Amino acid sequence: MNRIGYIILYIFLGIVGVFQIFPLIWLFLFSLKSNSEIFAGSPFTLPKEWLWENYATVWEGGIGLYFWNSVWITVVAIILTALFASMATFAITRMQWKLNKLVLGLFMVGLMIPIHSAIIPLFSMFLNVNLIDNPWSIVITYTAYNLPITMMILLGFYYTLPREIEEAAIIDGCSVHRMFFRIILPMTAPVLSTIIIINMIYNWNEFVFVNTFISSDEYKTLTVGIQNFIGQYMTDWGAIGATLIISLLPILAAFIFFSNKVVEGISSSAVKG
Repeated sequence: MNRIGYIILYIFLGIVGVFQIFPLIWLFLFSLKSNSEIFAGSPFTLPKEWLWENYATVWEGGIGLYFWNSVWITVVAIILTALFASMATFAITRMQWKLNKLVLGLFMVGLMIPIHSAIIPLFSMFLNVNLIDNPWSIVITYTAYNLPITMMILLGFYYTLPREIEEAAIIDGCSVHRMFFRIILPMTAPVLSTIIIINMIYNWNEFVFVNTFISSDEYKTLTVGIQNFIGQYMTDWGAIGATLIISLLPILAAFIFFSNKVVEGISSSAVKG
């Protein structure tokens, strides 16, 4: 590609970058405005009065609890999903047993099941085991629904691992469990970074399951707790904007932290041989 081609490419990417960043800037300015300024003024102007107290209002209104619930539910679900998916993928790709292809097919069927079609069966099941209005019902649901896509990402990477490493470990007297946790799992760090980002985005932004299974304020996550700022007669739109900004920060921080590993993980899982 010649110099002019690179210039055109960079201009195009710059325009795309502006379109990607602009909504975040607009939302940040939105969060610092009052209701009257939001509806009376132009949506693209700077706030006449920067209402930083909107952030204090939402934090005092219980957002801190919802934020913590989102954090621990997301983290626990990611850890369980990554662990179970890694163990299952290791057993299917690195061990020889008769039904490994059938089991893999059963996991992949999960990709074809619409998520919300299982709400009623899940609600009935959790009701029978007293897990309704319990955050562990959310953790279990997130873990189960993210297993198929997580395993699909891991499959390509596990197929590329040289068997000589496992054979050398077995010759040295290493057990299967120790080989998995001490050798295989650390080697999958690049693709695990990709898994963390994908699972975090889904878990953090999920609304329907939390809204269906959780009724107590003490267990609600950010996506559901934001409804507390929507009243029957009045809605504090600035506070809602502040809540959205707070909810975006962990996703942005995680993506920035894992960004170098994400591309490497996708490339590693896509290439075989």
